[in-house]
Amino acid sequence: MAEAAALSGRAWQRMLSGRRLDLLDPSPLDVEISDIAHGLARVARWNGQTSGDHAFSVAQHSLMVEDIFRRINPKATADEMQMALLHDGPEYVIGDMISPFKAVVGGGYKLVEKRLEAAIHLRFGLPAHPTRALKDQIKKADTISAYFEATELAGFAEPEARKFFGQPRGIARDSLLIAPLPAYQAQALFLERFEAIEAARTVHSKAAS
Repeated sequence: MAEAAALSGRAWQRMLSGRRLDLLDPSPLDVEISDIAHGLARVARWNGQTSGDHAFSVAQHSLMVEDIFRRINPKATADEMQMALLHDGPEYVIGDMISPFKAVVGGGYKLVEKRLEAAIHLRFGLPAHPTRALKDQIKKADTISAYFEATELAGFAEPEARKFFGQPRGIARDSLLIAPLPAYQAQALFLERFEAIEAARTVHSKAAS
């Protein structure tokens, strides 16, 4: 991967904030929530193969996952909720690769993803990576979201979706924000939720000190 970067002459991406984010050695100092929200709102889930007038964005998916995570983990801390919201944060740089393609690409992709995750988390005062238990809880919420996305938007029959994602329990489709939103709305809602969680984190931090 380093060799490929050397051949191209560039391993960084310029963000609209003006930051330059090095993909091979990302610095938390070059991470801005405005760039994350803007990028995720314009990255399509399911490679864009969803119904509706707008793509179902990773930003909207992230909002759904955090909502589901909060419901199935009512005692979750604000830090945990923020990690749930940011669980696909690296995709503002590397895009959303569907699971079958991730399996083909293998280790190199995962290494870049983990470095970006650490940079994002550290930028906002979170642990570099979630614990195994928290990762599993977020993954459960992610899988529930994927089931509803698959059946409502991506053309999966329910038996097929159950085969890949299981049968969601305790979460109703009607309670989820699943109708695809325009990018600017998904971006605004993502930023709004991020700031709300940050406010809760600040209150908790002051109470603990």
